[in-house]
Amino acid sequence: MQGLPLFAGCKVRDLRRLNSLGTRISVAAGKRLMVAGTRGTEVAVVIHGVAACHVGVENVARFEAGDFFGEIAALDHRVRTATVTALTDMEILVLEAAEFEQMVRVVPDVAYRVLVTMAKRVRGANLLALAAS
Repeated sequence: MQGLPLFAGCKVRDLRRLNSLGTRISVAAGKRLMVAGTRGTEVAVVIHGVAACHVGVENVARFEAGDFFGEIAALDHRVRTATVTALTDMEILVLEAAEFEQMVRVVPDVAYRVLVTMAKRVRGANLLALAAS
């Protein structure tokens, strides 16, 4: 985890606590990691590789090392809002909702970065909605 932007600046003690969370998995290019409209509570953190995020047919984001996705459904326990597909072979850290919650509760620096990222995503979604109307 050390070296990923999401965890930059974390204390060694916090990184040790975070290392016990989640499951690392490898995925092949082309694999759909999350599908809009389906239920799911996992959050994924990109360790390496690249994924694309689509809402409908609109490509809205690109996820690279240190980026995360899936947090909305993990937080509100509703359906996924977007589809995420691996563009390259990837390694991701998958956190169940309880692990994600533990991560943001235990490490304030990570919680702050998650909030800032979510704010940017909401602002971007608002701009897309305005452009479409």
